[in-house]
Amino acid sequence: MSRRKLKQSPSSKAEPKTRPLLILASSSPRRRALLAEHGFDFEVIAPSGVEEIAPPHLSPGETVLANARAKARAIVHSDAVVLGVDTEVFFEGRVLGKPADMNDALVMISRLNGRTHEVYSGVWMVSGKKEYGFVVVSRVHFHKRTAAELSRYLARIRPLDKAGAYAAQDDHGEMIARVEGSYSNVIGLPMEGLAEKLDEFLERK
Repeated sequence: MSRRKLKQSPSSKAEPKTRPLLILASSSPRRRALLAEHGFDFEVIAPSGVEEIAPPHLSPGETVLANARAKARAIVHSDAVVLGVDTEVFFEGRVLGKPADMNDALVMISRLNGRTHEVYSGVWMVSGKKEYGFVVVSRVHFHKRTAAELSRYLARIRPLDKAGAYAAQDDHGEMIARVEGSYSNVIGLPMEGLAEKLDEFLERK
């Protein structure tokens, strides 16, 4: 089955206009693919020494924004816009990060099975002394699957590098019944309106 194509509005594509160099502060191949598919020219510099946090006193939105800000600020480049992103799965008031092993992945996806959860992404832009960030939230509804179906799904997607132990970009409707909000956000980078937000950021004094 072919990869699910994202629905694109006319505003979701990057406009062909001159911008400073865009640096993606992430090693995620999914984020790189989304930016490329939407027409952005960019370079990738993975931040080093940045530890993601999820303290209980922060809301989900504050958590992803703090992590995105730390990633963007870790890349020093005077002639570029640095884009930091953090995406987390939240369920029943807790962050579901990347599973430690396949047993942990099975426990994690079994909790989400047949239920609804939220995916939060924080996006932070840095250019010189200017900074700006925003948060996007999507609600994800899962099908109810048997234990055997869950095991086969995990074997197919290799979940150990995926928050929540599932892969929205390779799901093909197997687990995801529907998404309220941005589907690209669930993959790892909310593309809707990103070009416009980037241009608004660059126009700020």
